[in-house]
This record gives sequence, C-alpha cells and structure tokens, in this order.
Amino acid sequence: MTAFVVVLSIGILALAGLTLDGGLALAAKVKANGEAEAAARAGAQAIDLTAYRNNGTVALVPAMAVADAHSYLATVGASGTVTVSGDTVTVTITASQTTQLLGMVGISSLTVHGAGSAHPQRGVVTIDP
Repeated sequence: MTAFVVVLSIGILALAGLTLDGGLALAAKVKANGEAEAAARAGAQAIDLTAYRNNGTVALVPAMAVADAHSYLATVGASGTVTVSGDTVTVTITASQTTQLLGMVGISSLTVHGAGSAHPQRGVVTIDP
C-alpha cells in the first residue's frame, strides 16, 4: 500500500507541476509576444521624415528602425533579434521561464519564443490583416 501511495503522490505532483509550470510558461509566451509586437511597432516608427515631408512617401530607415526596436527591448529588459525587410520590422524574442514544481523531476526552466512584426502606416482607416 505504501508504494502505491508514493507512486500516486509523485503522479499528482507531476500533474500539478505541469499545470502550474505550463500556465507560467503560457504567461511568459504571451508576455514575449507582447514585447516583440511593441518593439516592432517602435521600430516601424523610424520613417524617413525628409521623404515623407517632400513627397508623402512612407519609407523606413532600416538602421534607425533596428536601433529603436533594440532600445525598446532594452527598456523592458528583454533581448531578441530585429530584422527589417522592405517596410516591415520583425522582432523575435527568446525567453526562459523558471519552473516551480517541475524542478523536482529535473526540468529547471522552459524556453518560450515570441514574435511580432509591424510596418509604418499613414492615416489608418481600416484594419490591415
């Protein structure tokens, strides 16, 4: 009977660990996605003001967009990669979430990824998919 109780207790703790640590990992992923999207929006604001003022062209300054996105990531304490392709800024974040209960079975952290992209717009009147 004692062996059965021990095995059952370990199983219950493992399920509780999956529930608790899975929820924490999901929250960390949502946070990483939000930070990546916000950093991409910050980078997408780096438009060439001279071109915009002269002929209304909305074009990114890639080096400034990357710097602005990295600056935002540093502000929120995250790190990631920033790429500019055409007029789209894409940010990818990789974060680590420490576990609470799964550490008992040898899993000390879970890795989560977040991604976001944005491009500059002038006079938003409709939702851009």
